[in-house]
Amino acid sequence: MNEVDIIKWDREGDIGFLSIYNGKGNYLDTPDFISLDQLKNWTSEDGLKGIIIHGVGRNFSAGANTKKLVELSMNKDLLSQKMNEGKKILDYIEDLNIPVIAAINGVCFGGGLEIALAAHMRVASTKALLAFPEINHGIIPGLGGVYRLSELVHKGSYEILLNGDMLSAEKAKEIGLVDYVSEEKNAIGLAKEKLDNMVKDRSIEVIQSVMQSIRNSKSLDKDDALKAETELFCKLAVNVKTLQ
Repeated sequence: MNEVDIIKWDREGDIGFLSIYNGKGNYLDTPDFISLDQLKNWTSEDGLKGIIIHGVGRNFSAGANTKKLVELSMNKDLLSQKMNEGKKILDYIEDLNIPVIAAINGVCFGGGLEIALAAHMRVASTKALLAFPEINHGIIPGLGGVYRLSELVHKGSYEILLNGDMLSAEKAKEIGLVDYVSEEKNAIGLAKEKLDNMVKDRSIEVIQSVMQSIRNSKSLDKDDALKAETELFCKLAVNVKTLQ
């Protein structure tokens, strides 16, 4: 097990676990909550096929440590720098060529929800609560949460952001914010099951090609995305297994 700042890193076979641990609420003391270089080292380990992000204990993360955020805000340049570093971290997670699932137990608020939104899928326990309460403090999400939320739930993002209300796991699933709700108290079991189903017995090359193609569909125009998809297909086809 490796630890950096408030993040732990563990491996179970070909699955990695990024664990947020910082007291009962797993608060984020700073927007750049982990060294990007260290994160790159962990996620580049040989044989890694997928990652689960979760909070240690009862909660995923209650978001920013508001006391430390107020202190940080006294230096506008430093705050801006750390916010930009935090965005780079979440962009890196989102752009990984292996699937990342957020396993959400308990509260997932503010910056914690922004981390979860950077994952490719979200699995919540039945008692999970999700919210962007920033509006109640006179601010808005600042690590890409508004952008990612609006992509997922479209018109529903207005109420979520302006009301600042908590959403149950079932409501979050209903509007598309959460992909699955676990019947178990801990969402990690279902998250592992879903991830295993996606990566078990798959080559890393195939997994990475799928992830790259999906990302291309979002970042490239149609012709370029289709061209890249065909190139990846042809690269993999030399090792194709017969279906007969």
